[in-house]
Parts: sequence; structure tokens; C-alpha cells
Amino acid sequence: MLREFMKTCRHSFKRDLLKFLTIALILTRTLQAGSNNGRLDVYWVDVEGGAATLIVTPSNESILIDTGNPGQRDSDRIHHVLSTVAGLQKVDHLIVTHFHRDHFGGAADLAKRIPIGRIYDNGIPESDPDGRPNNLSFEEQIRPYRDIQSDARIVLNPGDLIPLKQTVGSPRLALRCLAARQKMVEPATSLQNTALCESALSKAEDRSDNANSNVTLLTFGDFELFIGGDLSWNVEAQLVCPVNRVGIVDVYQVDHHGLDQSNNPVLVRSLAPTVAVMSNGTQKGCQPETFATLKSVSSIQATYQIHKNLRSDSENNTDSTMIANLEANCSGNHIELSVDQTGSSYTVRIPANGHKKTFSTK
Repeated sequence: MLREFMKTCRHSFKRDLLKFLTIALILTRTLQAGSNNGRLDVYWVDVEGGAATLIVTPSNESILIDTGNPGQRDSDRIHHVLSTVAGLQKVDHLIVTHFHRDHFGGAADLAKRIPIGRIYDNGIPESDPDGRPNNLSFEEQIRPYRDIQSDARIVLNPGDLIPLKQTVGSPRLALRCLAARQKMVEPATSLQNTALCESALSKAEDRSDNANSNVTLLTFGDFELFIGGDLSWNVEAQLVCPVNRVGIVDVYQVDHHGLDQSNNPVLVRSLAPTVAVMSNGTQKGCQPETFATLKSVSSIQATYQIHKNLRSDSENNTDSTMIANLEANCSGNHIELSVDQTGSSYTVRIPANGHKKTFSTK
């Protein structure tokens, strides 16, 4: 009888152990892949001509690059995409490209709604970085940003890698700083760019903080996304002349909302993107010279806009199916992009109108 009891116990132990191991395996795979099933997701939030780009990695780690304007509207929209659309409960990494209000302004209010992990920027300036003396407006705006509670604050430098979790079985993921405060990452000698650079033209020097924007390159397998903040014309040229420090990319987040102070043709042609995404407003960005440049670059198969340009030069718009918001009083629709688990293709969607298009990585 004792022997039968011990036999039953052994069977029960093996059965329970098998159940435990099965559950553990399921949990491990879930943690490894994240809730987005091994994809890399990118969301461009409508912050009305500002900038806010959310990246969600295969391990469900979050990176937010810029935070729109001060006030409730933009932080509400960012929080909605973070929590409701992407299902996140924390911003793991916040990158502020430069200190203009349409890029850092929403951070303090957002931090009241959701925890912030690490904050990366160019170092909080003591005074207005555009050189306007006694700018009380800037002092009032920067104080809440300075007071944000976070896990750490880090000054970005060219060559820095944002520490991201790698997912078992997924392509390598990397987010690297290529430029900051007009300093560039060391070039690769194999990427000489002589032919394009010979035709490059200069513009008047930009003395604003736009020129100091930090630049990041997101890589997932063969997929690459370029984000340059409001980097201005002459500094853009330094990224690719005489050596292309970036390489060829799949997606170009159009610099400076599509303003003609930026988007130097030598930069866009050197990057040779397949897709361009513009975080513009109804009256801001999408300017004629930039739009002409995007149309002239033969590699670009699709250009997306957060807003329709409603100025008198309305011919400077992409196809309406690739615009998230067509009216001035809009719902704040976002654009999203998903890179598949292998990093070999990506799909751009506008959920508000049902648009969906898939592209192969280079």
C-alpha cells in the first residue's frame, strides 16, 4: 500500500512539474517577444507641427523621441498612443533632440501621467539656447522639464548607443546617436560621397538650437530609420559630406517638420530612403523646396504627412490617403509603422482611414 502511495505521488509530482515548466516556457516566450509578437513598432503622434515619435521594441521597451508642445493637448495625445494604442505603462527612454518648446514642451506634463525612465538630451542649457537674453518665457518652460523625476539623465554624444534589450531569436536592435551639438560620429572610410557633395549648396548659418539637434539611427536587422529633429541645412550636409556617416536608410523622418531651412537635398539623396514621414502642421512645414526635394529623390516610393498643408500652396501635399489629418480641427490621428519579426519588411498604416502599405527593407 505504501508503494502504491509513493508511485501516485511520483506521478502527481511529474504532472505538476510538467505543468509548471510549460507555463514557465510560455511566460519566457512572452517576455522575450513582448506584446507586439516580435515586431518593432513606430508611432508618429500628431502634436500639431511639433514632434513626438514613439518606438516600441520587440521586448516591449519604449523610446519616445520628443514630446510636442507644452499644455494638455499634446501630452494627452502622446499618452493615448502610449497607453491605449501601444499598451505601455512607462517611457523607458526619453530623447529630447533640442530645446525648442515644440520638442521638449510636453515632457513635464507627460511625466505626471506616466513614469519616465532615462532622459537623454544635449544637456539642459542655463539660458535660452537661441541666444535671446533674459528670455523669461524660456525660463518658465525649462523649469518643469528640469524638475522631471526620472531614473537617470544622460547627455548624448556622437557614437553613443541607447542600451536596449535584445530579444532571443530576433535581429539585432540598435539606436545610435550620430550627431549632437554639431559634432559628428566618426565616419566609415568606405562611404565616400564625392559626387553628390560636389553639387551641395550652403545657406546662411543657423544660430538657433535647431542646428544642435541630436540625430539618431534606429536599426532592426536590415531596417533603418533616421531621426534628425530640426537639424538645419548646413549641419545636415556635414553628416554626409565628404563622407556619408549615415548610409542608406529605409525611412526618413523629414527634418524640421518639412521646413526649407532643413532637408538639404544632399542629405536626402545620400540617405536614399524608400519612405518619408513628415510631422507637419496645417500651417507649418511641408514647404515648397522640401516638398520638391522629396519628389525629386527617385528612391522615395511614398511620402506621409501628419497633416494636410492648408496654406495657399496646397499643391505641396502628398496623396490624401497618406495624410493622417485632413482638416484643421482634427482628431489628432497618428501614423504607425511595423517592422516584421525578421526585419525584412515593414508596413505603414494610418488607422483612421484604413491606409496600409508594405515595403521591403534594403
